[in-house]
Amino acid sequence: MRLPRFTALSAAFLLGTVLALTGASAAQAAGTAAIDYVALGDSYSSGVGAGSYDSASGDCKRSTNAYPVLWKNANAPASFAFTACSGARTGDVTANQLGPLSAATDLVSITIGGNDAGFADVMTTCVLQSEATCVSRVNQAKSYVDSTLPGKLDAVYNAIRAKAPSARVVVLGYPRFYQLGGSCIAGLSEAERSAINGASDYLNTAVAKRAANHGFAFASVVPAFTGHEICSGSAWLHSVNWLNIGESYHPTTAGQSGGYLPAFRNAA
Repeated sequence: MRLPRFTALSAAFLLGTVLALTGASAAQAAGTAAIDYVALGDSYSSGVGAGSYDSASGDCKRSTNAYPVLWKNANAPASFAFTACSGARTGDVTANQLGPLSAATDLVSITIGGNDAGFADVMTTCVLQSEATCVSRVNQAKSYVDSTLPGKLDAVYNAIRAKAPSARVVVLGYPRFYQLGGSCIAGLSEAERSAINGASDYLNTAVAKRAANHGFAFASVVPAFTGHEICSGSAWLHSVNWLNIGESYHPTTAGQSGGYLPAFRNAA
């Protein structure tokens, strides 16, 4: 984060007046005003599942209820660019989302890796096929996380750092999807739910390690979503939705505001 851009005498006078009236500290008043923020990533950052999509974003489905927009609304940064896109993989980020980054960028957020690991196919397999096939597909995804995903994450993180050398980069993880022993009386077996939760933890561990190796912050959303998983009775995640399949297993509006926003805010 760069120093506040208040150098002229008139600006200093204005800032002092505002501080006197509001009782805010200089750091609070000027800190976010100096921030240039860019939000990258996949559907968990674009806000799929949270509704209120910006029609101009097309298939990227950027929601006004997504955590990057909520943070922007609360903090009024100097600039805000929102390029996260539904379905994005690591290669999509490097190819299509990094345009707004520059040496002036102070803050970057990103969720990425789930689509590379085959998240959608894992969930489809587990919903439609046998328990054994589900567990096998989960193990296949975990093998990809071990063998291939680290290099793809490195490519994204290196590209971000090259374009935004001074930015604080916050990498957010994914929630666990199911409360085991919860209220669901139909659907997946407990073994399938446990396997899916384990895969999410496995992915988060890999993402966190790569983020740390690049000097980026990792923000886990698992604590915030605990008690709000599917089968909890107070879910912040959509279960399978046959009428809007794309929103299945994505955070609701409450998941964005109560889960992702606090995790990002605390890490930013």
